[in-house]
Formats: sequence, structure tokens, C-alpha cells
Amino acid sequence: MILDTRSPESFAKGFIQNSINIRLDSNLAIWVEELIPDIKQENLLVTENVAEKESIIRLSRVGYYCAIGYRDDGFDAWKSEGKEVDYVDRTSAEEFSNHLKNGVKVFDVKKASEFASQHVKGAHNTPLGTINDYLAEYPKEEPFILHCAGGYRSMIASSILKQRVWDNFVDVVGGFDAISTDVAITDYFCPSALL
Repeated sequence: MILDTRSPESFAKGFIQNSINIRLDSNLAIWVEELIPDIKQENLLVTENVAEKESIIRLSRVGYYCAIGYRDDGFDAWKSEGKEVDYVDRTSAEEFSNHLKNGVKVFDVKKASEFASQHVKGAHNTPLGTINDYLAEYPKEEPFILHCAGGYRSMIASSILKQRVWDNFVDVVGGFDAISTDVAITDYFCPSALL
């Protein structure tokens, strides 16, 4: 497995095929633990800004000691060597409303409680933590849109879908926070009221 801990913005612009993107921040260990259940899964790290050691430390905090290496010169060198790369197509909040007018399906990967609190009308909720349970819901032929609250989780979901050969979607830059003022959304309910 190739674990790419670069930012979602960097990852979207190009990555080694079949990589999973989980940004190096305070949530790295949480998402690795939730999405990669096999703690013996060997992985190759792709980082930015010489963050290999920090990535290894954060992985070890949740019992992942299987980083078998990293690329010294990073992704840019991989790309400059002419090796195969992939990309995530992205769309802006402004373009999002045009996609909706054309009837494109929307998948929101926020937690179920966040989705119940407020979401784009007509969106389908496929929470990132259980994305593998929802793979059958994602269309293979028709285009669709993917988003979360701010763009972090939807890029993780994008990398998982790309790894499983989905290539007919776009990710919304800035997520729900960026699009919520431009489209029809449900009324807001305080999450604590939904308990």
C-alpha cells in the first residue's frame, strides 16, 4: 500500500497510482486506524516537506509499524522521472451549482450525524469511516460529485475510489463549507438535538 500524507491540494494535482491520501495532521492516526484495519499492512510513504519521520511516529502511536520505506526525493521526482501518475478532478463551489442543475448525483462523506444536521438537498450520505460498505452505491458510468465538510475527508474518499478504479467523479474544493451558500440545503438542526 502507498500511503500519501501530503495535503489534499497537493495530492489532487498528482499522485502515484493506487495511493491512499491521509494528510499528516492530528487526524492521521484516527483515519489510518479506521480505514486500514490490518496493522501489519506494509506501506510505502509519500510525504512532503521531509515529513517521513513525523509520519512514522504518528503511525506508530496507533500500532502501525509497517512503513517499509519512503521516497527520499518525494513525489515531484517520481513525476519528473516520467513515471505514471494519477489526478483527482476538482470543481469549485460555483461550478457545483451548475452540476446540480444538470442532475449530477452528489455523495456527502460526512458522518451521519453531520449529514442529518445539514446537507445539500438530494445528496446521498456515505460516511467516510464506512465507505467500503457503500461502494455499490457509487455509479461506475455516470458522473457524480463527492464532498465533505471542508475537503479533507472527501480527498481521502477520492483516493479510495481512485484506487478501486472509479474515475467519473469530481471533488468539491472547500467542501460543504464552500458550497452551502450557493445551493438548496436542508434546514440546520443542532447535532445534539438529533441524539
